[in-house]
Amino acid sequence: MTASGGDAYLEPRLVGDISGRFYVPAYQRGYRWGTVEVRRLLDDIWESRDKPYYLQPVVVKRHGDTWELVDGQQRLTTLFLIFQHMKSEGLQSSGAGYSLRYETRPGSAAYLEELDPERSQDNIDFFHIYESYQCIRAWFAAHGSRRQYVANKFYDALFEHVRVIWYEASDDLDATTLFTRLNVGRIPLTDAELVKALLLSRSRNNAGVTDRALEIAAQWDVIERDLRDPELWAFITGKASEDPTHISLLLDTIAGGPTGRDRPQFHTFETLRKRITADPQEFWNDVVDLHSLVLGWYENRDLFHKIGFLVARGTRFSTLIDQSRDKPKSAFDADLDRLIRDDLGLSEATLKELEYSSAKASRVLLLMNVETVRRRAHSSERYSFREHALGRWSLEHIHAQNAEQLNRAEQWKEWLRLHRKALKVVDGIDQTEKKAVLDRLDEVLDSSTITEADFRPLERELSVLLSAGNDPGDGGVDSIANLALLDGGDNSALSNSVFAVKRAAVLDRDRQGSYIPVCTRNVFLKYYSPSDEHQMHFWSAQDRSYYLEEMVTILGDYLLADEEAAR
Repeated sequence: MTASGGDAYLEPRLVGDISGRFYVPAYQRGYRWGTVEVRRLLDDIWESRDKPYYLQPVVVKRHGDTWELVDGQQRLTTLFLIFQHMKSEGLQSSGAGYSLRYETRPGSAAYLEELDPERSQDNIDFFHIYESYQCIRAWFAAHGSRRQYVANKFYDALFEHVRVIWYEASDDLDATTLFTRLNVGRIPLTDAELVKALLLSRSRNNAGVTDRALEIAAQWDVIERDLRDPELWAFITGKASEDPTHISLLLDTIAGGPTGRDRPQFHTFETLRKRITADPQEFWNDVVDLHSLVLGWYENRDLFHKIGFLVARGTRFSTLIDQSRDKPKSAFDADLDRLIRDDLGLSEATLKELEYSSAKASRVLLLMNVETVRRRAHSSERYSFREHALGRWSLEHIHAQNAEQLNRAEQWKEWLRLHRKALKVVDGIDQTEKKAVLDRLDEVLDSSTITEADFRPLERELSVLLSAGNDPGDGGVDSIANLALLDGGDNSALSNSVFAVKRAAVLDRDRQGSYIPVCTRNVFLKYYSPSDEHQMHFWSAQDRSYYLEEMVTILGDYLLADEEAAR
């Protein structure tokens, strides 16, 4: 089968089965692989010789009885040289089943056959070809007495396990444009693009079947656009960064198989190819259904927040798809609650014992923020999993009692500046004492340099003045009741500041339109404390107690009984 009438043709093809006459067109530069690339190819093939191994696609266009090699000349040339070496050294009886010539280099095909060292300096292509051939010779020679054994196994691998994705471009596709697309910035063909090309090809002009290629192409673009919504993408993947194609998430899920680094190259295309060839419409219906399921999850606020939390915690999209399969919504919802409960793994008692050093502290605060938003039944507000994926927030003390971690003059100056600003607006402090401290602060801040001897006495005095009611009881400064998700960034002076300073910073960011996690905003607005007990500039033991009780209330559905947590 060949590409014609606007179709593209794709198939996995064993290297040993590649045949025909290829020419490298003038719009490409010539052969430029060096010893690093050649050795890597040899090593990769050798290391995977007994299992399927895919090289990057070879993209071609047919012109009569020859092939225009749009992409893949470096690989095909190197493979030709490997075949040529095994033949010329008597390690195998035959060479490659194809020939190559460079449109801008007359005699290139003959040189590939002869590899005359005296002509290696005639032009840059011959030079690189000869250097690569010498690299191949050295690689086989390095195996010493096992050279023949290695050559036999290597040759077998090329005919049994090593494949390229053979991509025969359609007649109406401009080869120069395609080459630019593939090589400017070295953008490789992806599984998704290969699937799309095969799907559209199989959806056209099949006997007795309506041509649906244009409709599928339009639907494909809609799905890709939907999945590129930054909030939707972060919700379903836990990532803020873009991928080359987002529809690949759906295709990979349908294909199944290993994930991450364990996923073989072009596994998705190879797995789906038979299904698409057999019934392209049935396959496409599965993609559309999966897309609709994702949108349904995204639009349902309960599912959005529960699934988003689990994905942010590392649960895979494919796992959730399997969990939801053939289940009514109520059963799936109950499964999500169980997964969250298992992930949290806390009882009320163990929750209250959490401290800054616990890995579960940030997990608890994330879930508390997510649940607080989810429970607002008549609100359209959503927790931003994209902001979470961007790493905006870290676990920070709501009130830090000292600044011992600061050790540079610029940090000391910034800390004093922040606390001076807070001290000026705090009520309930003796005015004479306040003025004396402010005067000493101004004197130190106006000096050209600040020493630790200048900083530490003021730091201790300011910490006391701005920590009224901050008895370190109720779990102390590292207790979960004194922790929140904050965007401290690289500002260590702010991270080591008292409540009043952090409150001012949070409210200022909120006024500027920054996204502040809802519970963080609530903490600094004293939302959890009764209004008649508000001391707006201090974070007291009572405030911590109310905050902790709210955690227990919000997370109650996900807490284990004490005996379960003890197991």
